[in-house]
Amino acid sequence: MRIDLHCHSTASDGTDTPAELVRKARATGLDVVALTDHDTTRGHAEAIAALPEGLTLVTGAELSCRLDGVSLHMLAYLFDPEEPELLAERELVRDDRVPRARGMIAKLNELGVPVTWDQVARIAAGGSVGRPHVATALVELGVVPTVSDAFTEQWLADGGRAYVAKHETDPFEAIRLIKGAGGVAVFAHPAAVKRGRTVPESALAELATAGLDGIEVDHMEHDPATRARLRGLAKELGLLTTGSSDYHGSRKTCVLGEYTTDPEVYGEITRRATGAFPVPGTGGIV
Repeated sequence: MRIDLHCHSTASDGTDTPAELVRKARATGLDVVALTDHDTTRGHAEAIAALPEGLTLVTGAELSCRLDGVSLHMLAYLFDPEEPELLAERELVRDDRVPRARGMIAKLNELGVPVTWDQVARIAAGGSVGRPHVATALVELGVVPTVSDAFTEQWLADGGRAYVAKHETDPFEAIRLIKGAGGVAVFAHPAAVKRGRTVPESALAELATAGLDGIEVDHMEHDPATRARLRGLAKELGLLTTGSSDYHGSRKTCVLGEYTTDPEVYGEITRRATGAFPVPGTGGIV
């Protein structure tokens, strides 16, 4: 089995619609794919309706968190999307995204960059607006060559000249909410240092004690030495280890199935989840 547990669609900051994503996942030989858009489950219904035979969908979301001033992302799998507490927190985070984007645009204008809200809104195309949409605008304007180049201190990285903070959930609270909604919590790309400051690895023990289920180890932003170190920490702490592409369509260079999750780990995730179940494809719509 080939299992990719971290992908994004146009419901947040990916460039493929949910339907396009699941069709591409099957065409590239994946057996299981997770749709984990940022702070939203809005793309799930479309993905399920288009799910091709032979592909199983894991529903999820990637929750925006912050610990001691450092941003981190928590992957939530197979939770009940209607559970009131987690739903309210997702909406709170999502609703803060628009004023945050407008704030970044204002800072960029002060720096002489003629980006506009209309441009960013067009790029987001109704998705949950975020920094990658602003970064794409910078690419369109020729300010930076790639989206990744916008995530520096010069521009949009944490603490950067055009950075604006948004509401982010305490990760311990996120774990509590995910588990309360019957889901499974996995710390996404915990050592992706190219994005800026990362949570110290000593915090993993505290998160594990709080109920964290696993960490995303095999990821394009973890080099081999980092993956080996994280795998050792996970074993020591009794955490599951996952692998994922973090696919965003054409917005990033990663490709579907670039990194995958061990079938036994996937099986354990499905066993732990009580809020929702993986959805097997039955042919889908064309």
